[in-house]
Amino acid sequence: MRIMALDYGTRRVGVAVSDELGMLARPLGYLPAEPRERFLEELRRLVREQGVQRIIVGVPRNMDGTYGPAAEKVRAWMEELRQVLDVPLVPWDERLTTVQAQRLLHEAGRNTRKQRARIDSSAAAVLLQSYLDRAP
Repeated sequence: MRIMALDYGTRRVGVAVSDELGMLARPLGYLPAEPRERFLEELRRLVREQGVQRIIVGVPRNMDGTYGPAAEKVRAWMEELRQVLDVPLVPWDERLTTVQAQRLLHEAGRNTRKQRARIDSSAAAVLLQSYLDRAP
């Protein structure tokens, strides 16, 4: 089963996809969040092309596990996605995924200050890998 992960942002949405066995996540890039119709069109195209059967969406939680305004914004966004996608969407805790992605890119010798889009995509891959590692 191929699974996609989305790391929501107001400017860019990081995208990652699993291999066909659902074991390894890889960054797939990002989609501009605006204009909204174009974003939805591109997302539908990617889901079709990649044969995605489930989408994991990063939901930000506070360090104490509670949900704040950012999480509510992502939940509303997920409802919008559910209206246009034919695959299940699963909320997933994204605490510290961006920090992990920055650390991994820095360790790989990448300048993270100038590569915001790469961080978004890598954060989606970190998010997806955490899901894949915990899935039964």
